[in-house]
Amino acid sequence: MPDYRRYRIPGGCYFFTVNLLQRHGNELLTREIALLRDAVRHVRKIHPFHIDGWVVMPEHMHCVWTLPAADDDFSGRWRPIKAIFSRNLSHNEYQSPVRQARGERGIWQRRFWEHAIRDDRDYAAHMDYLHFNPVKHGHVKRVADWPYSSFMRWVDKGVYPIDWCGGGDIDVDGGE
Repeated sequence: MPDYRRYRIPGGCYFFTVNLLQRHGNELLTREIALLRDAVRHVRKIHPFHIDGWVVMPEHMHCVWTLPAADDDFSGRWRPIKAIFSRNLSHNEYQSPVRQARGERGIWQRRFWEHAIRDDRDYAAHMDYLHFNPVKHGHVKRVADWPYSSFMRWVDKGVYPIDWCGGGDIDVDGGE
């Protein structure tokens, strides 16, 4: 089994991508947004972290968190968020024999992707990426129209104009 090494910075700021196991045609995260929000609230009470930005798509999500000083345990936050969310869903998903043997649900991909934010430019690029994601995936024409995002909070703070990327005319992938 591979040895996954996470880059940990106490009090660090991180960008995450978390996916459902079955992504094609799955709308579980937006359909069950209240359960997801409850799971996050619960975990934040026990293991605080600051939510800088978040977008929940139907089958995946991106977020930027800042951890408390001297704390680098983001895995210890994702694990219970995923578990609480899964525990509160009915058991009607496909479970592979391997997942059944391990007592796992067939909801989430086992791992998640994280990136330690390096500087202000990197922070801005990842915040732009997550907020633009609903337009990129064709769910809305304007970033402001996606209801499962922290975008409007940043509009209220004056960071983004309400019509930012309204037409989807910028390259948020950096040419990749």
